[in-house]
Amino acid sequence: MYRLTSPCLFGLEKTLSFEIKRAGGSNITMKDGRAFFDGDESVIAKMNITSSVAERVQIVLGEFKAHDFDLIFEGAKNAPIEEFAGKLDAFPIAKGHSLSSKITSIPAIQKTLKKALVERMREKHGVNTLPESGETFPLHFLLQKDIMLLTLDTTGASLHKRGYRGKSGEAPIRETLAAGIVDLAHVRSSDSLCDPFCGSGTILIEAAMKQLNMAPGMNRSFIASEWKCFHKELWEREFAEARERVKKEKITLYGFDADRSAIELAKENAWKAGVQDSIEFAQREIKDFEYPITPLKIITNPPYAKRMLTEDEVDMIYRQMGERILPLNDSSLYVITSNENFEDIFGKKADKQRKLYNGMLKCRLYSYFGDEKAKF
Repeated sequence: MYRLTSPCLFGLEKTLSFEIKRAGGSNITMKDGRAFFDGDESVIAKMNITSSVAERVQIVLGEFKAHDFDLIFEGAKNAPIEEFAGKLDAFPIAKGHSLSSKITSIPAIQKTLKKALVERMREKHGVNTLPESGETFPLHFLLQKDIMLLTLDTTGASLHKRGYRGKSGEAPIRETLAAGIVDLAHVRSSDSLCDPFCGSGTILIEAAMKQLNMAPGMNRSFIASEWKCFHKELWEREFAEARERVKKEKITLYGFDADRSAIELAKENAWKAGVQDSIEFAQREIKDFEYPITPLKIITNPPYAKRMLTEDEVDMIYRQMGERILPLNDSSLYVITSNENFEDIFGKKADKQRKLYNGMLKCRLYSYFGDEKAKF
């Protein structure tokens, strides 16, 4: 059993906690956009393959006071890296972060960590030299308020990199954020969905994957699946079971965008994700929006003035949204934007709002439920 941790975007902690429980994790605690939990190798594999909002899955090697370099050295020297890496293996120190701490130099921290871990590896494996020519065991660190969290990464490329988005539009939404919004909208397999500002299609692709029970990581690789200290057959079984759980149901989602090149890119991304038969894309401006079907869940990430357009242009788009989408009747609407005046320009106060972050940009998810039936 390992102590594990997974970071997520702020605002998605509840979804992450549910996914950890579903994967078999236990003893879950949440702290600063990060979950800590217990789990074995099966949980590590399941979380990497099935989590839609975790950014990566890491094994906790140590958490210790680190307000000076001596403490960092001693804390790292107590980290049991030899339980994973052999005497030929590499253990690079990935670039970490220092937040609200006395020590701020990342290169100096990396150098100290590496020196301590090399000394431990030499002692535990009884060697004088470490060629680091074998497998790779990347370490991450987070120094926050003079406390060091040292972890071993099992993921490799971040989990938001599903593999279907080789290209993206001018202002793409992160895949994990899109998946989190879909979860917050309580999307079910029977729901009809639409994104009138679909861009490169991320929200609809994540929604279709959820409706079809397609695990986000079932078609990519993870660094830990190749480690000799782990069991390759276990990972292969988890991949196979994830693929067997995919539903064969017929669903139809709708994506519109004023930019034809965005629509073509969305189609390409949907094809790469394997959901091309589930989404109908069309070039259409918001002023021409019509409900393709009702009831409908509209989930969208419209333009922000901070990203692409002027404030006047964005205001006009938001007013047109209100004119074309309202009244909702038996439909519902979920809008993520950084514009603090969205409700006033749109023409209706949200039934609920939640703070989220799109990258480093503080946003709000405005939720409109229509009649009571649309809440569920």
